[in-house]
Amino acid sequence: MIYKTTTNMNMSRVKEELEAKAKEFGFGILKSYAFQDILKEKGFPIEQEVTVYELCNPAAAQKVLSEIVEVSVYLPCRLSIYEENGKTVLATMGFEDMLGSVEIEESFKLFMSEIFEELKALMNAWNESVIQS
Repeated sequence: MIYKTTTNMNMSRVKEELEAKAKEFGFGILKSYAFQDILKEKGFPIEQEVTVYELCNPAAAQKVLSEIVEVSVYLPCRLSIYEENGKTVLATMGFEDMLGSVEIEESFKLFMSEIFEELKALMNAWNESVIQS
């Protein structure tokens, strides 16, 4: 499942504000990937601007990696920003996919769900509508 939000806010403004807003929700930006630039350099240009950010909540990452290291394949959290139908889209993988892929205790599922709620709140900081696909 993909979790997406959309906004009429200009994509460049969302990208400019992302670092400060991420901090408000306990996340930091580790790295970003401007795929249109990366692929153009490799000789495979794309038309659409797509930037993927790696986000980390250090306290949550420590707990997750200390309890169930297999979850490391899902870390750091990834957030894509692109335009679609004249709107700016923020998208990430739903935590339900991750939680369904490992055997974990109910208390740990609750903890992970709380972290995902914080990520969704960050994504909805510019929100007008929510789409799950």
